[in-house]
Amino acid sequence: MALKISSPVFKNNDYIPSTYTCEGRNINPTLLIEGIPEKAKSLALIMDDPDAPMGTFVHWVAWNIELVDEIPERIPKEYSVTHPLTLNQGKNSAQQTGYMGPCPPVGHGVHHYHFKIYALDTTLDLPQNTTKEDLLEAMEGHIIEETEVVGLYKRD
Repeated sequence: MALKISSPVFKNNDYIPSTYTCEGRNINPTLLIEGIPEKAKSLALIMDDPDAPMGTFVHWVAWNIELVDEIPERIPKEYSVTHPLTLNQGKNSAQQTGYMGPCPPVGHGVHHYHFKIYALDTTLDLPQNTTKEDLLEAMEGHIIEETEVVGLYKRD
């Protein structure tokens, strides 16, 4: 079975509920993961918005995610998380650690939020200030499989 990511709170190419945005509680949505390859040692995650006016805005960078079938909502916004699961988080485009919910400019239309999950054949030793670019570079040659789910959001 191929690696698959989904969410119980929004379908692929459907709207993300406002709870998970800057207009709500700004917490990450639950993500469900299926088909993790047998050779995987860890998972990594990047959430970004290519529709941002100043170029792609990175909302979440995480790695060394334990091999789980669910990333629950409300992951603490800190570098090293041990509960409700184990993972490390780096810096989003606002230079904050952890998840930052959708918050497109008012009247800018629909934005697409890509939640990408990567199955890796290793764990990564990366510092707290790790960015999306740093993570992509560190994952090079270690990605077994990757997939994504896209959520939409707009502010009128």
